[in-house]
Amino acid sequence: MAQQMQHKVSDLGKVHLMGIGGVGVSAVARLLLDAGVTVSGSDAKDLPVLRELEERGARVHVGYDPQNLQDAQTVVISSIIKPGNPEYDEAVARGLRILHRSEGLAATMAGHHTVTVAGTHGKTTTTALTAHMLRTAGTSPSFAVGANIASLGVNAELGQGSIFVAEADESDGSFLNYRPDVIVVTNIEADHLDHYITAEAVHRAFEDFARLLPEDGLLICCADDPGAAALARTMRRERPGLRVQTYGFSDTADRRLSDAHPVGERFVATVEWGSGQEHELNLAIPGEHNLLNAAAALAVGMHVGLEVEEALDALASFTGAARRFEFKGEVASIRVYDDYAHHPTEVAAALRAGRAVADEGELHVIFQPHLFSRTYEFYRQFAEALSLADTVSVLDIYAAREDPIEGVTSALIADRIEVPSAVLDNEQAIVRVVESAAPGDVIMTIGAGDVTHLGPRIVQAMREQQD
Repeated sequence: MAQQMQHKVSDLGKVHLMGIGGVGVSAVARLLLDAGVTVSGSDAKDLPVLRELEERGARVHVGYDPQNLQDAQTVVISSIIKPGNPEYDEAVARGLRILHRSEGLAATMAGHHTVTVAGTHGKTTTTALTAHMLRTAGTSPSFAVGANIASLGVNAELGQGSIFVAEADESDGSFLNYRPDVIVVTNIEADHLDHYITAEAVHRAFEDFARLLPEDGLLICCADDPGAAALARTMRRERPGLRVQTYGFSDTADRRLSDAHPVGERFVATVEWGSGQEHELNLAIPGEHNLLNAAAALAVGMHVGLEVEEALDALASFTGAARRFEFKGEVASIRVYDDYAHHPTEVAAALRAGRAVADEGELHVIFQPHLFSRTYEFYRQFAEALSLADTVSVLDIYAAREDPIEGVTSALIADRIEVPSAVLDNEQAIVRVVESAAPGDVIMTIGAGDVTHLGPRIVQAMREQQD
């Protein structure tokens, strides 16, 4: 596979970032500022992160204008920036160096021992767990995560240590721009088929990513996921000298989890490996999927030389990532959570976690499908996953970057859910869950769109009902 040119921060000069308000581009901006680079940027929306970057020394603009480039020497763009954007067109006309967000991030990784976390699901939480563990253990890692993390304070930071932990986004194939020393693969499933077209192409991309590892690299794969386990087998066969480790509840895993169960508000499992050692993995975030994520982080910790108990203690203090089973409030013993899940496997995992937290109570869900193409591809699987709830309200599809597809509506999902369900607007959905929920129940808002804004409104509606 052709090697992409690798850039160094010292070669970039003054950098202008387009789409700087997005979580991925803002992470690059923070890292460049930490490195002492002169940074400017623009975004279509006036977001709070712009003020934060401005306070750090960046020159930021709301709206795109060729004059915003000023004397920039390098331009970093998000995936949504295309020809026709006036700043992009100006950068092309001036012959400026134009880098994709991933290439800008790769430049900040240079000179570090780089750990990249990839997968169709779980990569944000696993990256955050790993960065939190390393920072808590005092290694001062650099990191870039696809969400804001309360325990870290920011989504990206250039640390003083030698380790760089980064979330590697496979959605557009841009993770192939990285040069990792360690790769964690949480799972591989068909997704982002608007880019890849076929499931086979998704798997090939992960194989190409694993081939980027150096001879002394390390590949860490989830043994419970068929796609990740197949990748581990392929790389063991193709590169016998490469170190490959697996983790999971599977009997074949190198680091094996067992006896997963809730203890109060926490989730606990036993973790052991070939040496016969057994340890307790104890988390503040719910669900077996998060125990798997933490096992992956633990494998990284052992790789970089942490003592096992030191790593486990650090993982135990992690409180979660934004929009990953994020607690929004409680009224009359009814708890409200928000989750970013937008693929059927993620939705099922989130609902199983919600079930565990609800215990004897019921689970009420507001789900917003994300993308017409994903809804068309997976509507049956979404319906099956959502049937784990007691009631489901399905919002209209969040289009994001897509145009509508004829015949593809939220009813494709709602009509196939095996528990009481309906396609509702935001106001109707809020009324329904507030009227349905009783003490001990759990309400969840789920999806990658603006459904996240409903959580606080549900909490407020319940408070008004109590008055």
